[in-house]
This record gives sequence, structure tokens and C-alpha cells, in this order.
Amino acid sequence: MTTRPSVFSTVVAAIAIAALLSSLLLLQATPAAASARASKKASCDLMQLSPCVSAFSGEGQGSPSSACCSKLKAQGSSCLCLYKDDPKVKRIVSSNRTKRVFTACKVPAPNC
Repeated sequence: MTTRPSVFSTVVAAIAIAALLSSLLLLQATPAAASARASKKASCDLMQLSPCVSAFSGEGQGSPSSACCSKLKAQGSSCLCLYKDDPKVKRIVSSNRTKRVFTACKVPAPNC
């Protein structure tokens, strides 16, 4: 018998993802963070992965959307690794669900 996540856990996951995206917006607003990201990899923009939020959080039905897969392919698997030390992103980077999304999109999963 499989168990489905409760409505409460789904709501908590959605709130956590929303908080993550909000904090990422704030991080992108600081000049020091922008400069550090630019020097590491100019093409990596975590906000571009917003079409994948529901897939990463488990809210999506079935496979990730084609928009999500397109963004994952464009950003590459190493993009998430740049944020692996951020406590708000760390949960997503190391999540088994995230690895399944990458696999479904035929993009190598991050190995940070």
C-alpha cells in the first residue's frame, strides 16, 4: 500500500518552496552575490528553474513539464551545485525527488 502525502505536508512543502524562491530573489538583489555568481558561471540563474518548483516539491502530477526540462537542460546540472551551501537550497540540491526530475528530463543529476 502506498501512502500519499497529507495535505498539511504538501502545504508545508509549498510554503518552503515559496520561501526559497523569495530568499533567492533577495540574494540576487545584492551586488556581492551577483558578482560572485557572475564570476562562477555567467549562465547559471537559479530563478530560471522556477518552472520546476512543483516537480521539485512533489506537487506536480507525473513527469516534469517540458518547460521545466528545457530550463534544466539550459542551466545544466552544475547550476544547483553553486547553491549547495545555501541552507534554503541545500534541501533541494540533495533531494531524491530532484534527482528523479533530472532523470526524467534526461539531464545528468547534480553530483555536488
